[in-house]
Amino acid sequence: MVKRYTENEKIPTHEYFMKEALKEARKAYRKAEIPIGAVIVRENKIIARGHNEKELKSDATFHAEISAIRKAGKKLGSWRLNDCDMYVTLEPCAMCAGALIQARIRKLYIGTADPKAGAVGSVIDVLSVEKFNHKVDVAYGILEQECSNILKEFFRELRAMKSNK
Repeated sequence: MVKRYTENEKIPTHEYFMKEALKEARKAYRKAEIPIGAVIVRENKIIARGHNEKELKSDATFHAEISAIRKAGKKLGSWRLNDCDMYVTLEPCAMCAGALIQARIRKLYIGTADPKAGAVGSVIDVLSVEKFNHKVDVAYGILEQECSNILKEFFRELRAMKSNK
């Protein structure tokens, strides 16, 4: 179904959706989790949100992307998210990149690269493996500075807390 927008309706921008992912990252920050946030968008509407909760849930798989994928699947009643896009503040790890393929996410928008664990081009590029049955389109650098800064601030505070002990 094609939705027609009237002149008075405002179509959300990529920056708008990344700002929403940053809101999720701030939730993680307040919980003393690595501040990464994700939102899943379908037909220009956010259908799921997620943020890191590995420490809180004692679960290594509780990354922002996985949380958002789980919520979107529940909302849609399907694991197939073919017509959905994800906005995430930090480049996904190998596990999350694999989950994007499995969930059939259409397009991935990344705030900032992860030079230590990124699996969408930085360390490896899981999404460019030709033999996988699904391809996820990728765009980098949406609100890159803001996405990078929240991580830098978090780790700066963490180091300061450790040095004060």
